[in-house]
Amino acid sequence: MDPGLFEETVLPHLNAAYNLSRWMTRNSDDAEDAVQEAYLKAFRSFQNCKATTPEETRAWVLAIVRNTCLTWLRRKGAAPTTEFNEETHSGRELTPGGESVMLSQAAADRLNGCVEALPPEFREVIVLREIEELPYKEVAGIAGVPIGTIMSRLARARRRLQDCMTARSRTA
Repeated sequence: MDPGLFEETVLPHLNAAYNLSRWMTRNSDDAEDAVQEAYLKAFRSFQNCKATTPEETRAWVLAIVRNTCLTWLRRKGAAPTTEFNEETHSGRELTPGGESVMLSQAAADRLNGCVEALPPEFREVIVLREIEELPYKEVAGIAGVPIGTIMSRLARARRRLQDCMTARSRTA
């Protein structure tokens, strides 16, 4: 196997892999470990990969990451030890200076909290479809379920997010 080809075709999807892993594990350290484990699995099975386009390769890698995260969570008892804090780990700094900045940050915090509160099967479709902007077909391939199931989960996840955001904005 050509390691250069692996780097050229699989490594460009590392950010998407980490993003999915972070949302699934809810912990940046666990996400890094899970992605590393997933990429080792991908490297070992790369010669069997039938993906021919970057989109197919991304779906193949993200399916491995998803499955690795699910295994990781089962091993840990499905309860992450530390909750992921977007503000702490995002690398962006909140610069003081205006009510609009504070309101935007508050809304982002509420949204992150609502995504965190979703069950894993809803959280993963939101991350893959809305954040990673994958087509339904690729999300279905990654999750290993029919497109109709993805559409149904996405609709229910969006509804739950909307209800959560409404409830949290009333208490804010």
